[in-house]
Amino acid sequence: MLYYVNMDELVKKLEEYRLENRISQKQLAILLNTTFPTINRWFNGKAVPNKIHQYHIKKLINKMDKNDLDKGV
Repeated sequence: MLYYVNMDELVKKLEEYRLENRISQKQLAILLNTTFPTINRWFNGKAVPNKIHQYHIKKLINKMDKNDLDKGV
């Protein structure tokens, strides 16, 4: 599992995932079993993901990284 030094890096990677997969913040909220306002606060630096959300974000990002390796990116 990936290790992130700080929340900014984790949230930045999550935003990258969202943009690369062309999904809205609302769709991302559904994927992470949270709400749009929560996702929006993470991206605006008003809040940070709790430990449960951090775990699921890392799983989602690892899935993206694995797919990139499979594609040869």
